[in-house]
Amino acid sequence: MSANDRAGDNVAPPDPIRVLVVEDHVLVAEGLLSLLALEPDIDLIGHVPTMADSIAAVRSDPPDVVLMDFRLPDGDGAKATEQIKAEFPEIKVVILTGTADDSVLSRAIEAGCSGYLTKDQPIEDVVMALRAAAAGEALIAPVHLSRLMAHLTQRPTTPHNLSPRELEVLQLLAYGASTDDIVARLVISPHTARNHVRNILSKMGVHSKLEAVSVAAREGIVELVPQS
Repeated sequence: MSANDRAGDNVAPPDPIRVLVVEDHVLVAEGLLSLLALEPDIDLIGHVPTMADSIAAVRSDPPDVVLMDFRLPDGDGAKATEQIKAEFPEIKVVILTGTADDSVLSRAIEAGCSGYLTKDQPIEDVVMALRAAAAGEALIAPVHLSRLMAHLTQRPTTPHNLSPRELEVLQLLAYGASTDDIVARLVISPHTARNHVRNILSKMGVHSKLEAVSVAAREGIVELVPQS
């Protein structure tokens, strides 16, 4: 065995993704919990049924990702997401909903969610969404955001003072590029790519990559579909 092999054996596996499930329907919740418990890289830290309970749970034991039902007995997932992101901006939220209504998706994006799923999607999509959110990626393909422009809250167009490189990164995000894609395309380090994304979100005053892309598309800063 080589020294490199021995060194590789000593590399600790990545920490599991700590997930809080917010779902008021018992059957749906039990199904999600049972199936997610089978994933070795997911650590289910709790399940709560209401918006108020979700805020309390996050404050008590912050997860990496919240899997959040949209319609809750005391509010909705968008309001809960706004509150969570205001207090814990590093926590990612994936919205799970029984409706594919564009207005629900737009509210979820504006609240700062990192992913959006409907309840008719397979559990594999849920797992993929949780992993993508934990890695700082967006689940929704931005090419599908074009139909949402009419639903997104209108705001005055203002210069965001984005650098040429930040504009380039933003356009790649609009094409659905992941951090790894951006690294490869621009020949930059992952650290530099993440810094560009952070700067974009800060300068644009938005909570997520999805919201940055939707705002930029509405203001004509980026194209959602690559030109042939």
